[in-house]
Amino acid sequence: MGTIKLFREASKASSNPSHPLPVTSSTARFETVNVTHDFKINGYSLNKGMGIGKYITSDTFLVGGYEWAIYFYPDGKSMEDNAAYVSIFIALVSDGADVRALFELTLFDQSGKGNHKVHSHFERRLESGPYTLKYRGSMWGYKRYFKRTLLESSDYLKDDCLSIKCVVGVVKSQTEGPKIYSITPPLSSIGQQFGKLLESGKCADVNFEVDGEIFAAHKLVIAARSPVFRAQLFGPLKDKDTRCIKVEDIEAPVFKALLHFMYWDNLPDMLELVGANSKWASTLMAQHLLAAADRYALDRLKLLCEANLCEDIAINTVATTLALAEQHHCFQLKAACLKFIAMPENLKAVMQSDGFDYLKESCPAVLTELLQYVARVTEHNVLTSGFGNLTFLDGSDLNGRRVKQRLY
Repeated sequence: MGTIKLFREASKASSNPSHPLPVTSSTARFETVNVTHDFKINGYSLNKGMGIGKYITSDTFLVGGYEWAIYFYPDGKSMEDNAAYVSIFIALVSDGADVRALFELTLFDQSGKGNHKVHSHFERRLESGPYTLKYRGSMWGYKRYFKRTLLESSDYLKDDCLSIKCVVGVVKSQTEGPKIYSITPPLSSIGQQFGKLLESGKCADVNFEVDGEIFAAHKLVIAARSPVFRAQLFGPLKDKDTRCIKVEDIEAPVFKALLHFMYWDNLPDMLELVGANSKWASTLMAQHLLAAADRYALDRLKLLCEANLCEDIAINTVATTLALAEQHHCFQLKAACLKFIAMPENLKAVMQSDGFDYLKESCPAVLTELLQYVARVTEHNVLTSGFGNLTFLDGSDLNGRRVKQRLY
């Protein structure tokens, strides 16, 4: 795309330097709208002898608001050549006047050697500029494109087939001046509107009982956001009583955060929900919320939780986060955890954390992946120095099974 900047000034300089003359400006922008069209001619020999000036045409294709087509003349276009050459042209086939365009024609070498025959207008546009097609039926191309006897003995013809590609670039232009007026539309407030509906409780038609707490909601909103809730509320196997649904295995703060997302379409303040002011509490909430998001097929919420957990990876939480990533198929989060644990300065401390015991019990296969990851990313003998007791840990008594910590 070319840019030409035009400045218009008064013909005489101001006699008063303290009051300079105003300067106005505008920008003329030129660019090409490019489209490629592939054209194959199968049964080339069957078109020989059809007559000088007779042609085979491709299907029409649209470029820059105009229709174009490729015209191939097996016996040539001009009587004076006596059918010694094949001719090829790109034609404007729709109504248009003074259409300016650049062209490129390629005849493919079908031997695999890559010796294609290319005629490109694009590469020499500085020499002659775009070609102007005055009216419908105007053409650009070559009367003596290829001597027919040479073409028929060349690698361009294979299995009686020719393969041609053309590129048409129609020149478009516009002039831009200073914008005197502009209207900035407001950001979408749909999330705020639905969020206020949740907070008000107006028109609620379903209650969720979670860990002894009741949460009012709206069936249509919940069903629109989650296919799992949609099946539970409106599917053929829906709950018998859809006025009050009891939710198991989710804690009240987590469900509250889930509802917040479904209405507001953003994450709530994690620390405010759990009533604590620590990164550990925030991480724990994000872990539980990720599991809930996966359960109710809220993919965007799941990714938001993954992103938060990835940013807050720490020694005392990375093992439980890795187990969570494995259980809920969070591959990016899993890779980030493995990379963090495999660092020599982190490895021993992570293995001594309570979370590592939980990782062993819940996802023993991940330990093998961790060993493989360590072997790949370090040049030092981490297997000997950092995992001296891994065999013991991996084979220890697992009767004292640990569970995820509970939010209060």
